[in-house]
Amino acid sequence: MPERLTEMLMDTWTPLIILWITVLPSIYMAPMNQSQVLPSGSSMELNGLSEEQRVLNRSKRGWVWNQMFVLEEFSGPEPILVGRLHTDLDPGSSKIKYILSGDGAGTIFVINDKTGDIHAMKRLDREEKAEYTLTAQAVDRDTNKPLEPPSEFIIKVQDINDNAPEFVDGPYHATVPEMSVVGTFVTKVTATDADDPVYGNSAKLVYSILEGQPYFSIEPHTAIIKTALPNMDREAKEEYFVVIQAKDMGGHMGGLSGTTTVTITLTDVNDNPPKFAQSLYHFSVMEDVALGEPVGRVKANDLDIGENAKSSYDIIEGDGMDIFEITSDSQSQDGIIRVRKPLDFETKKSYTLKVEAANIYIDPRFISGGPFKDTATVKIVVEDADEPPVFSSPTYLLEVHENAAINSVIGQVTAHDPDVSSSPIRFSIDRHTDLERQFNINAEDGKITLATPLDRETNMWHNITIIATETRNHSQVSRVPVAIKVLDVNDNAPEFASEHEAFLCENGKPGQIIQIVSAVDKDDPKNGHFFLYSLLPEMVNNPNFTIKKNEDNTLSILAKHSGFSRQKQEVYLLPIIISDSGNPPMSSTSTLTIRVCGCSSDGVVQSCNVEAYVLPIGLSMGALIAILACIILLLVIVVLFVTLRRHKNEPLIIKDDEDVRENIIRYDDEGGGEEDTEAFDIATLQNPDGINGFLPRKDIKPDLQFMPRQGLAPVPNGVDVDEFINVRLHEADNDPTAPPYDSIQIYGYEGRGSVAGSLSSLESSTSDSDQNFDYLSEWGPRFKRLGELYSVGESDKET
Repeated sequence: MPERLTEMLMDTWTPLIILWITVLPSIYMAPMNQSQVLPSGSSMELNGLSEEQRVLNRSKRGWVWNQMFVLEEFSGPEPILVGRLHTDLDPGSSKIKYILSGDGAGTIFVINDKTGDIHAMKRLDREEKAEYTLTAQAVDRDTNKPLEPPSEFIIKVQDINDNAPEFVDGPYHATVPEMSVVGTFVTKVTATDADDPVYGNSAKLVYSILEGQPYFSIEPHTAIIKTALPNMDREAKEEYFVVIQAKDMGGHMGGLSGTTTVTITLTDVNDNPPKFAQSLYHFSVMEDVALGEPVGRVKANDLDIGENAKSSYDIIEGDGMDIFEITSDSQSQDGIIRVRKPLDFETKKSYTLKVEAANIYIDPRFISGGPFKDTATVKIVVEDADEPPVFSSPTYLLEVHENAAINSVIGQVTAHDPDVSSSPIRFSIDRHTDLERQFNINAEDGKITLATPLDRETNMWHNITIIATETRNHSQVSRVPVAIKVLDVNDNAPEFASEHEAFLCENGKPGQIIQIVSAVDKDDPKNGHFFLYSLLPEMVNNPNFTIKKNEDNTLSILAKHSGFSRQKQEVYLLPIIISDSGNPPMSSTSTLTIRVCGCSSDGVVQSCNVEAYVLPIGLSMGALIAILACIILLLVIVVLFVTLRRHKNEPLIIKDDEDVRENIIRYDDEGGGEEDTEAFDIATLQNPDGINGFLPRKDIKPDLQFMPRQGLAPVPNGVDVDEFINVRLHEADNDPTAPPYDSIQIYGYEGRGSVAGSLSSLESSTSDSDQNFDYLSEWGPRFKRLGELYSVGESDKET
């Protein structure tokens, strides 16, 4: 019965009622309607039960609660009755007081403390808060003592369909390949409804298409959008605008709805072949065009885009397949025809090519649509040009001996004009490549001659550039590199490879090798170097040393005896003759220096100087150098110390910022005005320190001693200021210690006899009334106002 009653209340929106049920406690826990409270008490008698049964079924609590319900968004002139609280301890004498606490107690929900009625004071929104947890308690009205423990219950807000579906992620954008079959997945949209998805159909959504048919369809419950029309062509229409509707209440009448838009773009597939804009192309090119230069462009248009529109170009037929080439421009997708080999108008004047454009990426699904390529014919006409001379060889290699005579012919270059007119050619050398002017060339026949002697050892190769110029058109110029190799002749004598200095031990043995020396020759014979070594004729019977030729073209120096002594002879000089195998042979004499040294028992050189004998025992040369360095360092420290002491005793010169230019003396003496010349003593202008005549300057250091002069004694009265100033001026002009700059002396004195008169207001004895300011009005409009003010002031005084 409680479930049926709840349904009736929901369908008919009847006022809330309170049910009183006095049955078993198990019935109390059944769901009740939205305004029902099931009261029971420990003191309540259960009709029809024995005393034993009442003891066994005694409730531990006085209250049994179910959930209460209230409809959201309900508004009326009176607060909504949600339910009633009641305890069987209440005899109806108004001694029970009901207290409500928890969520919204006192603000949203208010309880009548006498009857226990709970009212909702505000409009509730389930989407903001779906349920409220409150606590109820019955207390004694007089003592406020709880009659029963507090009990917690829940008030749930029942949903109504007050929220329309919303597409949170809309508007949508989706893509699908063109030419797709029916039912191809496009995208999925999702709408949300804030209403309760459990209660009723308020949140049950159904999707439909308002705009976009017959191209697309949508699943009513899954909201999956699919293609509904086959073979949609992107080239015909690329973008579609689809409007999707979501309606709640299962799509029935009275439900709320929301819409969104889906922009569907067809993506490209390679379903179109390239196509040349024209079947025949004509181009012309000059015969002297540089290799790699473009001749012309062809283009095959493709309705597809992106990678599907890219095409490659090839020359498949023609008489110029080896003369021209075609490449693809990645930006414009053009085919660029370029010159691959030099053209010659006199040899061939035109070419015919057949070019092909084919898609790079082909979709196998559309291969049956035909070949994805196209062909076109290209005709190229070669135009005549005035060509520069052509050398018989792209490079020249000449050889000349380094002893060749001046003006001898080294070689010859030849060139001709390839044009039909065949202009004569003149030859010259680019002097930037022959700065030393070692070569000349005959302008008519191109023969190269030697201008200066050559030296292979200085420069073995010479690279020059020969210029050929047409005599009829000097702008037609050609250049060719010429490499000249200088051949060797035997013109240098051999010599030691380096400056050798041999060391001979005093305890050496006879036949011991002292030094192995080698020789070098700047010449470069074909069969390599072979040197002959010998001593001077007068040194053949040398008693001390002998020589021995080695197989590796080196020479060994050997000692003939032992017992060499540094005290007897410290250095030996051994002249050696070195000859080469050239034709004619060249020779030179080199001297080997042999120094006698003291060695250890195993032959390691220790000292080669004679002074080692006279040095103190145990004191080496390194120790002597260290001692000498210490002495020099001490002398430097002493010199620095003395210099600093002298610099410290010098008098300090006053800096510029301390320069004293004038001395200001202040006297608290008030004069009697300009006409009172007796009240002020001019002697106060004199510096007290300079009364005796000499005042030393503090801003410079005088070079000459200025002898002090006897000063004038100060006179209290009758001192002439003019005379005083002239005396001071004379002293400054004749002072040898004065600086070269000007010195300004300031005196508080006003001279007599000024033409302008005194500007002081103290001397004025006339009043403003004695003056006439009418002349101000004659000075112009700028002084008009000033004249009016002074004229008004005079009239006021007269009044």
